[in-house]
Amino acid sequence: MHGFESLEELRLLVALDFLKASEVLSQPFRLDFEHTGGQAWHIPDFLAVIDGGMWLLDVRPMELIKEEDALKFAAAREVAAACGWRYSVIAGWRPHVWSVLDHLSSRRRPARDLLGMRDQLLTAIGGQPGRMMTFCELADSTSVPAVGRANIVRLLWHRELGVDLGSPLRDSSLIWAV
Repeated sequence: MHGFESLEELRLLVALDFLKASEVLSQPFRLDFEHTGGQAWHIPDFLAVIDGGMWLLDVRPMELIKEEDALKFAAAREVAAACGWRYSVIAGWRPHVWSVLDHLSSRRRPARDLLGMRDQLLTAIGGQPGRMMTFCELADSTSVPAVGRANIVRLLWHRELGVDLGSPLRDSSLIWAV
C-alpha cells in the first residue's frame, strides 16, 4: 500500500513484498550535503527493513542516471554506511526477473483450497530432503494439473516451495520444498 512515482518503483515494491520486507518507508528523508562544486540535496526513494536489517534504495533506470545523480547516490551510500545500512541503486532488472515476480505476485492473495492442492503438492515433493521435481512433473502429480500449476505459483510466492529465480520460470524449472 505504498505510493510510487514510476513503474520501476512499482517493480521494486513488488520485489520487496516478495522479500518479505517488514517495513517500507517511501522517501524517508531529505539528505542535504556539500561537495566540491557546492551544495546539493537528495531524497532517497525507499528505506526498507528486510530480515531485521535496513536497506536504503534509490530507483532510476540506467539510461536516466546523470552525472549529478551519481553524486547524489554516492552521498546516500555514505549516509547508509555511516548508519550501518545497505544501499542500492535499482537501475534495471534482468529480462526475466520482472516477468517471474509479476507472475508469482498474481497468486499472492489468500484463496480457498477446495481441492486440497497444497497438501497434494507438498506430499508429492516432500518426504526427502533435497528432493526436486520439475514444475511440470509436480503439477502433473496432482488430481487437476491445471489447478496444480496455479497452486505451485501460490506456494512459491509464500515460500512453501522454492525455485531458482536466476532463470525464467518454465515447465523444466526445478522446484523443491522449503
